[in-house]
Amino acid sequence: MSLPYNKELTPLAKKLRRDATPQERRLWYEFLKDYPVRFQRQKVIDDYIVDFFCHAARLVIELDGDQHGEIENIHRDALRTAELEALGLRVLRFSNQEIERSPEAVCSAINRAVRERLSPSATADLQLPITEYDG
Repeated sequence: MSLPYNKELTPLAKKLRRDATPQERRLWYEFLKDYPVRFQRQKVIDDYIVDFFCHAARLVIELDGDQHGEIENIHRDALRTAELEALGLRVLRFSNQEIERSPEAVCSAINRAVRERLSPSATADLQLPITEYDG
């Protein structure tokens, strides 16, 4: 099932892909780029651009910088998450500090979420990491 998207956001999504944060680059190049289930970077969904998206698992991954701790942004993020979840997506949020301090835990959480969201028959032929990220 395809998701709604605002095509006017596509040029901005491309720019965000080129100008990825160090944490986004790290997660992409050290884990998601070669993950056995396809992830996309800076994917337009509805009126949002999400950091990473796995269509097969209907999973969104968002990396939050310090500005996301501000009260206005907390409310905006909660609304964004609720609207994405209303589309049947699961949203995982990680702080940039989590990427820096414990990338293994972040990657393990992503791996668990993918496994939970995919059917056992869908994961049978995949070489998904068993538990922990070993990068």
